[in-house]
Amino acid sequence: MSLITSISGIRGTIGGLPGVSLSPLDIVRFTSAYAQLIKEQSKRERHTVVVGRDARLSGDMVRQLVCGTLQACGMGVIDIGLASTPTTEMAVLFTKASGGIVVTASHNPKEWNALKLLDSNGEFLNAQQGEQILEIIRNNSFTYVAVDQLGAYSTADFTDKHIEAVINHPLVNKKAIRKAGYHVAVDGINSVGGFVIPRLLESLGVVCHKIHCDPTGEFAHNPEPLPGHLKDLSAEVVTKKADLGISVDPDVDRLALVCEDGSMFGEEYTLVACADYVLEKYAITRPGEARNTVSNLSSTRALKDVTQWHNGTYSASAVGEVHVVEEMKRTGSIIGGEGNGGVILPSLHYGRDALAGIALFLSLLAEKKCSMTELRNRYPKYYLSKNRVELKKNTDSDALFRRVQSAFPDALVNLSDGLRLDFEKEKKWVSLRKSNTEPILRIYSEAPLAEEADELAGKVMKLF
Repeated sequence: MSLITSISGIRGTIGGLPGVSLSPLDIVRFTSAYAQLIKEQSKRERHTVVVGRDARLSGDMVRQLVCGTLQACGMGVIDIGLASTPTTEMAVLFTKASGGIVVTASHNPKEWNALKLLDSNGEFLNAQQGEQILEIIRNNSFTYVAVDQLGAYSTADFTDKHIEAVINHPLVNKKAIRKAGYHVAVDGINSVGGFVIPRLLESLGVVCHKIHCDPTGEFAHNPEPLPGHLKDLSAEVVTKKADLGISVDPDVDRLALVCEDGSMFGEEYTLVACADYVLEKYAITRPGEARNTVSNLSSTRALKDVTQWHNGTYSASAVGEVHVVEEMKRTGSIIGGEGNGGVILPSLHYGRDALAGIALFLSLLAEKKCSMTELRNRYPKYYLSKNRVELKKNTDSDALFRRVQSAFPDALVNLSDGLRLDFEKEKKWVSLRKSNTEPILRIYSEAPLAEEADELAGKVMKLF
């Protein structure tokens, strides 16, 4: 059993003791603290919170606890049911709500669930707000209202409104996509992507070949959209002679693509391709404006290369969507995200959005009039080696970082998010950071050749 409570939210496995796993008591306490924070920080007299969830098996149980607790705190609830994380974020904007809660453990296996907490802008709470919630929980400083003040409850569906906002975005070339007549295989991991993505594609005139698209919550494979988990999708692309394959994670904020020959386009290159398209459009339509991009320190350097092609400026943030968004706002970036397939288009909203990523990518593909493999060959070739080590309790990660840093005295050092070492001449880097959502240490390395990336990661891991 696992429970992780941090400034990023609460996440854990279902079943077991309170405080050890994600129990009903933990869910109620965390939701109560969130409601208290909203009351303290907002000047509104009445508050409404949007609640959406992915399709995992525990989702409805957690949803009921969250909605009931919010009502007990005097908050109105708009329950949007099965909905993607970006749809829930957009729904907060559509309804002008005080905040939102997404019931999802993202890419974690089905026994996990979590609460993602949103502010009135439909964006994740920042570190300071997260720490305030933890302080409220430690002090039990939340209260519940009398019966006459209980929050109202209503239901709504915002998926179609979200899709409409995406396909009507000025950067999306609906005409070119429709004219291309694409056939696309879709793997919905038996969660909300199983109905959201086909609905988006069909509205763009794309023919869908669906696998694992029944939102039962019985994930057909490991829900993280990595190459080893997408063999069914690759086979479906080849069998149906589709132009490409699309895979999303259970809450649809990550996007992975498969080429027409069944090979992986590369999850890291989802953002790279979308940024290439947006940067080119801005260069044509807004030549005098800054063309800045952002990704996190664990993402491919290919985004930096592509940004520089278009005379733009790239900057890196700490890992985590909230950090990427903060850096995007600071630099006025026109697109950004994370190398895990998360695309953030601020002119739509500040949140990773697989629907926006799909629409931008198909626009690019249709305008270039090329195949997926031809498009992939357009970009710099880097290989990312992703490794992870489980951490024992009381592991001194800072001591590990110091040991690694001393072993590479010639590297450029970045300590803003764990440890990152850059070898600029060889175009290689390695990063080590503790996960905010799992008791693990992630070791990522990248180089122009796969064996170079693996060798660098191996040298680091031998040190501990």
